[in-house]
Amino acid sequence: MLLDGASLWFRSFYALPEKMTSPDGRPVNALRGFLDTIAALVTEHRPTRLVVCLDVDWRPAFRTDLIPSYKAHRVADDSAGASDAEDVPDTLTPQVDMITEALRCAGITTSGATGCEADDVIGTLAFDEAVDAVLVVSGDRDLLQVVADDPVQVRVLYVGRGLKNAELMGPAEVAAKYNVPTDRAGTAYAEMSILRGDPSDGLPGVPGIGDKTAAKLITEYGDLDALEAAAYDAGSSLTKRARNSIVESKDYLAAARVVVAVRTDAETTESRDDDRLPTTPDDVDGLRALVAELGVDSSVNRLATALGWDETF
Repeated sequence: MLLDGASLWFRSFYALPEKMTSPDGRPVNALRGFLDTIAALVTEHRPTRLVVCLDVDWRPAFRTDLIPSYKAHRVADDSAGASDAEDVPDTLTPQVDMITEALRCAGITTSGATGCEADDVIGTLAFDEAVDAVLVVSGDRDLLQVVADDPVQVRVLYVGRGLKNAELMGPAEVAAKYNVPTDRAGTAYAEMSILRGDPSDGLPGVPGIGDKTAAKLITEYGDLDALEAAAYDAGSSLTKRARNSIVESKDYLAAARVVVAVRTDAETTESRDDDRLPTTPDDVDGLRALVAELGVDSSVNRLATALGWDETF
């Protein structure tokens, strides 16, 4: 099981009230929600291995060099000099450190890659030859492109509408929902995303091509390369409007192929040598100290129960 760390703790932060505080008054809503989410996922899906994937660089240069608008609207005010820092609520930032410390003490593996987003870490670890089946958990639709049946069975548990309303997505489900070919559903979804654009990521898309048209064109022509070739073929069945839009967007299309694609070759670094579910905490004393300091005994105990620990906190 691969967890999209930031996606899940952002959702926990907004799902739970900030009145959930530590004994000294600091908000711990994201921390509690994140630990509860892991406990619920482990209880329901019983993975043998678990990795929380992190954004080492949430807006990598290899993407912004090609499309400068990529995630630009999420950049925080640079008055403090951090011109490329993400705009994160003030009360969430310190909770990220709390979460990573809780994971360290619990013995839950985290992974990141220099110059890469969590998506790239997930894409790389998902197709590790040492695994047979992978469940990715995220509220980011971009990761639907990693669904696969071969060489590894990869499914995405999409939690964009909350864990209770999670959708388990594989190639068949992505194909049915987005009207793309089943045999290349993940790749076709990424190509559809390139064509239609994504305002939430600062991707302009091809003018005049929305969801339905993008899916129809990808299905009709087979893939994005064939569609673009058809735009330069006077004998193709493309409408003049679509032809002109695609031709005029050639630079964007070339860049977006790299920007949108989740990497599968990132040089990841894991926090632990063993990503199997921990049978005991790595740092019992540290976890007890964290519980005492932050008052998160109920969430830690739910996690302990899910992991089958004898300890209670």
